[in-house]
Amino acid sequence: MAVPTITLGNYQIPQVGLGVWQVENSEQFQTAFTAAVGAGYRHFDSAQVYKNEQMLGDAWVASGLKREELFLTTKVWLDNFPASRLKRSVDESLQKLQTEYIDLLLLHFPVTGLRKGAWKALEAVKASGKVRNIGVSNYTIRHLEGMKKYATEMPVINQVELHVFLQQPELVDYCRENGIVLEAYSPLAHGKDMKNEIVQQLADKYGKSYAQIMLRWCIEEGMVVLPKSVTPSRIEENIALFDFALSSEDLQTLKTCDRNLRTCWSPVRVP
Repeated sequence: MAVPTITLGNYQIPQVGLGVWQVENSEQFQTAFTAAVGAGYRHFDSAQVYKNEQMLGDAWVASGLKREELFLTTKVWLDNFPASRLKRSVDESLQKLQTEYIDLLLLHFPVTGLRKGAWKALEAVKASGKVRNIGVSNYTIRHLEGMKKYATEMPVINQVELHVFLQQPELVDYCRENGIVLEAYSPLAHGKDMKNEIVQQLADKYGKSYAQIMLRWCIEEGMVVLPKSVTPSRIEENIALFDFALSSEDLQTLKTCDRNLRTCWSPVRVP
């Protein structure tokens, strides 16, 4: 079954992408990429700090896929936020990814004192044609509101930690109201809570895995979801989300699972 897409201006982003954080072994990367392509993934999410942009470039070129069939994301690391470094780092990312353009480029974190200049530089890079869409990662409502004072264009995406145990309803509502698509990273909460009775009951009810219920919640909420795995069977399982739907009653029940469980870095106190 084809993966649905979400509209980003003139472009479409597949609603499921493979996250490649912490995959630094080239053989492991190639195995995961091959399994993902076979399962139907065409969206891959990397970052400068992941140190695997070159692996992604090598993998997609070797796959025989056409560039236009893929949606490639990377993120500017904090060290590259100064404008001159940012533009140079984008050229380096393009070279490693072996592509003339990046589908989505994000600022990785709302760095105090640097994020304004970095965003203006990102806008300039987009205007040059090297990047098709620009966005942010780990931004709170406060950070996004602040952007309205200096951004010529607002981000099309905000990539944050989101899952049934960290639902962030205020941020979700804000982004919807402001036309910003949410991307859920760590949608399985790094396996920190895989024995929740409600999730397990729904897995049993729908004949799906525990992980598929967690991922389907993100889909039902209209998010792009970025499950990470290097295990072929799990990679396949994590994209098999479109032959069932959670009922409105079950979605309401899942709301009770929210307990503000953060498993990654928190931007909440960043000024």
